[in-house]
Amino acid sequence: MAYYAVPGNTDAVSAFRYQMARHWLKALRRRSERSRLTWKRMGRLETRWLPKVRAMHPFPDVHFAART
Repeated sequence: MAYYAVPGNTDAVSAFRYQMARHWLKALRRRSERSRLTWKRMGRLETRWLPKVRAMHPFPDVHFAART
């Protein structure tokens, strides 16, 4: 996520994180005979194992101002 988490792209990265969690939930439910995994529990797994979405790089004008 560090490569794509540039300013202005956080909505797309958030959507990617959501879809990743959704597919992970489906895979975990498929592997179990009795699916007890709910969205509430999946949310706890998601916050523990998937990084938060945040802009990893500054805006270009801030980045260039630091160099010159």
